[in-house]
Amino acid sequence: MLPSAGAICVFRASDRAAVGVFHAAALAAGGRDDGKPGLRSYHAAYYGAFVLDPDGHRIEAVCHAPETPETVP
Repeated sequence: MLPSAGAICVFRASDRAAVGVFHAAALAAGGRDDGKPGLRSYHAAYYGAFVLDPDGHRIEAVCHAPETPETVP
């Protein structure tokens, strides 16, 4: 199945480092940067990176976990 024009394919990453690994690997494989790894304004812990594949499809990796686990007093 091919994504339709304007579609985005999102992969959930286990941690923020995995988002960076995804972005670097995608660029090395011929993808184009469409948003470097970093926090987004969608919610406080939304950390994502975006690339365009050679066919122009937008692909994202996202981690919803905070940078450091919250501690309960």
